[in-house]
Amino acid sequence: MESTQSLRRRRFAAPLIGALKPWAMLVGMAAAQIAGAADFDAAARLQTAQIVEGQITAGRVPGAVVLIGDATHVLYRQAFGQRATTPDPEPMTLSTEFDLASLTKVIATTTAIMQLAEAGRIDLDAPVAQYWPAFAANGKDAVTVRELLAHTSGLLPDLPARPLHPDREGVLNAIAAQRLRSAPGERVIYSDLNFVVLGELVERITHRPLDAYCQAHIFGPLGMRDTLFVPDAGRVARSAPTLANKAGIRRGRVHDPTAEWMGGVSGNAGLFSTADDLARFAQMMLNEGRAGALQILRPASIAALTSAASPLATAPWRGLGWDLAAPFASNHDRLPPIGIIGHTGYTGTGLWIDRVTRQFIVILTNRVYPDDSGDARPLRAQLLALLASRAPPASVAQIGRLLPSTLPALRAADRLPTSAGPVQTGIDVLEAQQFASLAGKRVGLITNRSGFDAEGRRTIDVLAQAPGVTLAALFSPEHGLNIDMDERVGDTLDTATGLTVHSLYGAARRFPAGSLSGLDALIFDIQDAGVRFFTYETTLGYALEAAAARHIPLFVLDRPDPLGAQRFGGPVLDSRHESFTGYFPAPLQPGMTVGELASLFNRNKHTGADLRVVPMQGYRRAMTFADTGLGWVPLSPNLRTQLQLDLYPDVGLLEGANLSVGRGTPHPFEWIGAPWINATRLAHALNALDVGAHFEPLDFVPTESTWHGQLCHGVSIARNPVPERRPVASLGLALLATLHALYPDAFDLAATRASIGSQTVWQAIRDGAAPDAAQALDAAALERFARLRQESLHY
Repeated sequence: MESTQSLRRRRFAAPLIGALKPWAMLVGMAAAQIAGAADFDAAARLQTAQIVEGQITAGRVPGAVVLIGDATHVLYRQAFGQRATTPDPEPMTLSTEFDLASLTKVIATTTAIMQLAEAGRIDLDAPVAQYWPAFAANGKDAVTVRELLAHTSGLLPDLPARPLHPDREGVLNAIAAQRLRSAPGERVIYSDLNFVVLGELVERITHRPLDAYCQAHIFGPLGMRDTLFVPDAGRVARSAPTLANKAGIRRGRVHDPTAEWMGGVSGNAGLFSTADDLARFAQMMLNEGRAGALQILRPASIAALTSAASPLATAPWRGLGWDLAAPFASNHDRLPPIGIIGHTGYTGTGLWIDRVTRQFIVILTNRVYPDDSGDARPLRAQLLALLASRAPPASVAQIGRLLPSTLPALRAADRLPTSAGPVQTGIDVLEAQQFASLAGKRVGLITNRSGFDAEGRRTIDVLAQAPGVTLAALFSPEHGLNIDMDERVGDTLDTATGLTVHSLYGAARRFPAGSLSGLDALIFDIQDAGVRFFTYETTLGYALEAAAARHIPLFVLDRPDPLGAQRFGGPVLDSRHESFTGYFPAPLQPGMTVGELASLFNRNKHTGADLRVVPMQGYRRAMTFADTGLGWVPLSPNLRTQLQLDLYPDVGLLEGANLSVGRGTPHPFEWIGAPWINATRLAHALNALDVGAHFEPLDFVPTESTWHGQLCHGVSIARNPVPERRPVASLGLALLATLHALYPDAFDLAATRASIGSQTVWQAIRDGAAPDAAQALDAAALERFARLRQESLHY
C-alpha cells in the first residue's frame, strides 16, 4: 500500500496526467491546475487513509480506490489494500477494473434514456408498452418510462425465481409476465427489473445492443476507455474479483445473476469501469453535460436528474435513476435530502456528484470478495462525512437558488404536518374560542417552526389573520424561526407578514429595548423538549420577566411534555447556579408542560407576571408525544426524531466534554465517540451494566461540532425494545461513570458539571460512586422540587 506521504500532489500529478491525457484536453485540465488544487489538504488525506485502512483492517473490504474531485480538478486519487488475496496477493491499483453492479443503471442506462428523450425518440411520460407491447401484460399497461426511471413502476425488486430459460429472451419473457406490487407512481420500490426493461427499450428504439449504443454515445465521446460491459482478457487480468469459492474465482464476469442471464449486457448491471473513467463522467455532469466541445447531456436533462421524481410526500426522494441526498456541507444531515445525485452498487461501488458544492467522490471496492460477507457502508458513510465536514454550512435557500429544479421538493420539505388528534394544543383551543381573549389587542408572538395548529398552519399566520387581533411583533428563540441554525441568530424578516423577527439568541438573549413598545400582550407558542437544559425554557422565563416589567399579560399556548409529563427526575440544578441552560433549580426532566413550567417559574421566582395559560384539550399526563396525535417537527437542528429526543436527556449530560454526542451525524444523541476511545472496549463495558439499552461499537466522522472531520470511535445506543422502569438519568450517569472509569485522563469529566447541574452528583461520579448511588444523593432536592411541581400542575 502506498504511504500517505506519497499522496502529495507533486508525486501523483505526472502519472495522473498521463492516464487522463485525452480528458485533460477535453476539459482544459493541465499539470499546473492539478498541482494547484489545494482543497484536500494533508490533514484530510491523513483522515482518508485512516478511514480506509481501518475498514480494511476490520475485514469489511479487501481494498479500495478513492477519487475526489470538482468540476475541473482531481483533488485526491489513491488505491489502498488488495484487490485479490488468492491464489496470490494482488495490490489494489488505480487502474483496477471494477464490476460496477447497479452503477450501471445511472452511468449507462439512465444516460442513454435521457439522450433518447432529448432526441425525441422516447417520451418519458409515455407508457412503456408503446415501445414494448408485450410489457403491458397483467396490468402493466399504464406504467410509464418515467416511473421505471424513478423506481415507482410498482414492479417487484427482482424476479421471484430463476427463469425457465435463463437467457436474455427468458428474462424478458419473465418480466413481461410479472404483475405489479403497487399502483404505478404510488411509492418507491427499488427494482432491478425497471432497468432491465429500460435497457431493452434502448435496444428496441435504436436497433443497437445497449453496450454498442453506450460505447458510441457515452463512453467513447467521454474518453472512458476502460468502461465496457464484457471486459477483454487484458482488463479481466486487472479486474477486482467478486467471489472466490469452490467454483473458482469470479473475475471480469458480471456478479449480478440477472445480468449474467442476459449475457453480461443488461440495463441493471454488467458495466465494468475504473475510478478515472467515473471521474470523467462526474465532471461531465458537473459541467452541465459538457465535456470540452461535446454535449453529452443537455443542462435541462442534468436538472431533471437532480429533481425529485418520486412522491414528494415521502422523503427521502429518488430522482430519475439516481438516489438524491443533501449537499456536501457541514450541516449535511440537517438539510433536505436533495442536491447530490449518487448511486451505489452491490459489489461495493459508489459515485456521488454534488451539484451545489460542485464536488464528486468515487469509492470503489470489491466488498463481496471473497465470500460476499464484506460491507462497504461504513467506509462510504465515513468518507462522505469527511468530505461534508470540510465545507461551510449550506442553506435551503442556497440549494433552491443554485438548483431551481429542486424547489418543488424543498417546498414539500417545508410543509408543516397536520394533527390527527385526540389532543388540541393551546393555539387550536384559541382558534375554537375565536380569539376572544385577544380581541382588540396588539400582540407580540414568541415562536418558531414548532408553533403551528392542527391544520399545519403556522401560529404566525393564524394570528396574522385572526379577526380583531393585530400581530405587531415576532420573536424567535435559539435556532431561529425555522429551527435550522446551530449558532447565534440575528434578526430576520418574516416574508409572509413583513414583520421583523427579533432574535432572542443573538448578541443578547433577552427582549431588545423598545421591542415590546405598543404591545398589549405577549404570546408564547413553542414546543419544549421537556429537559432542564433546553433553552426554550429559559426564553419562557425571560418572557415572563419582560411581560411583568411592561405590565402586559403573557399568554402561553400550552403544548405537551414530549417525554411524558407523568415522569420526572434526574440530577437537580443547584440553587444560585441558574444560567441560560438552567433557568430554575429543576431536575433533568421536570415532567411538566410548557404552561405548567410557566406557572412554576412565575410562582416560585416571584416574577409577578399576568400569566394566562391557554390549556390543551384532550391531554393526559401519561401521554407520550406519539399518543397525542400531534404533528412532529424537529425541536432543534439535532433533535430531529422522537428517538433522538428520548435519548437526549441522558446523552445530553455528556455535552461540553471532549467527545462527540453525534452532532453532525445522521444519529445525534444515538451515537457517541471520540478519537481516543476504544469502541469495542466501551461497548463491552456498557453492555455489562443494567441500564435498559444496548450498545454496539462503531466508527463515524462528525461533519460539525466536536471532533468534526475526524474519525471517532464509540458506540451506538438503542433503548431496549420493552421499556423498563428506571430512574431518570440512569443511562446518562452510567455513560459518565463508565467513560470516567475507562479514561480517567482522557475524558474531561469536569466539563460535564454544568449539564449535570448538581455538584453533589457530579462529585460522586468523579469519586467513583455507582450511578444509582450518586443519584440517590439528590433525593432531598428532588423531593423539594416535587412539592413545588405539584402546586403548578394543570392536568
